[in-house]
Amino acid sequence: MHTDKTSITHAIRELTEKGADFTLRSYKYEEKGGTGVASRELGVDEYMVIKTLVMEDDQGRPFIILMHGNKSVSTKNLARLRKVKSVKPCEPEDAHRHTGYLVGGTSPFGTRKPLPVYIEASILDLPKIYINAGKKGLLAEMSPADLRKILNPTPVNVAI
Repeated sequence: MHTDKTSITHAIRELTEKGADFTLRSYKYEEKGGTGVASRELGVDEYMVIKTLVMEDDQGRPFIILMHGNKSVSTKNLARLRKVKSVKPCEPEDAHRHTGYLVGGTSPFGTRKPLPVYIEASILDLPKIYINAGKKGLLAEMSPADLRKILNPTPVNVAI
């Protein structure tokens, strides 16, 4: 599942412990390159590269939203679904404090503390996804079914 070159992240540990079938895919990370770089470097559709976004509501309660790499989140629709006034991305240091991961290497697996996870519903229909494995330039290629089994995310339709 992993190579000696790759340090075991909390995400890899959780995926392994929960019996997920995954393959680690590493690529040359570019600062602020986002999912477009991962898509290009791995030769996969950016729609299948899933970004892990750490957000908070107007009460400062953190949560994760998983979104297609080439889509954005409608924070207005997400706030409505969560029945709060507003949601916004966490500041990088807050996201790190909540998850234990640095921005660019944030995974929904193995977070420092359990956070509610929302997922764009259409992600669950993909044959496979590429999602961060806990460090910059490292993705886990896996089935959405395994992600669902481990995280039990709440499906939403908030893509724009």
